[in-house]
Amino acid sequence: MKHVIGIDFDNTIVNYDAVMLKTAQAWGLINGQVPRNKKEIRDHIRRLPDGDIQWQKLQAFIYGKAMDQAQLIDGVKEFVEFCKKEKWDVCVISHKTQFASMDREGIDLRHVALNWMRANGFFSAGGLGLSKKQIFFESTRAEKIARLKQLGCTHFIDDLEETFLEDSFPNNVEKILYASNDKRQPLKSVRVLSTWEEIYDYFAGARR
Repeated sequence: MKHVIGIDFDNTIVNYDAVMLKTAQAWGLINGQVPRNKKEIRDHIRRLPDGDIQWQKLQAFIYGKAMDQAQLIDGVKEFVEFCKKEKWDVCVISHKTQFASMDREGIDLRHVALNWMRANGFFSAGGLGLSKKQIFFESTRAEKIARLKQLGCTHFIDDLEETFLEDSFPNNVEKILYASNDKRQPLKSVRVLSTWEEIYDYFAGARR
């Protein structure tokens, strides 16, 4: 059976932990006592006065002006190469608005994300070898789910369990939750994997 594997972008393919920690410290939002992953940084900032606003401003900066400092998560490249070898289709489907409401500079977040992909070899023959036609940015979660249906995805990999909890998410698409930073209770009909190596091994094993 030919797979069509959809993959989320933010925090599934790209890791913001280091640049988020660096920026939050520079802005005086956290100190050395705060753990170093995005979820715990977010939870700490949201408890501050005007915390939600501060968190939105930080996100706007990270996803825009500081995007070039984000890192490709280990194992993504190897997984995409494996899919290509198996002749499986891979597409990136992201809920990403074009502009952040808290960014006064009006930076195009989708353009910045594509530039980051280009710099990290997404579109080069020696890198991931994807086409821009395989990249989709959607304005809402509903549109993201509609897109994966349209593309005929057989599997979808996402770091947000909320995606899989949507009533519109198709039952015939295998749900894979990429849970890198925290242990989560298993969700009904959702496979929880912690690293891209685990994801690779799962697909390699299922192929046999």
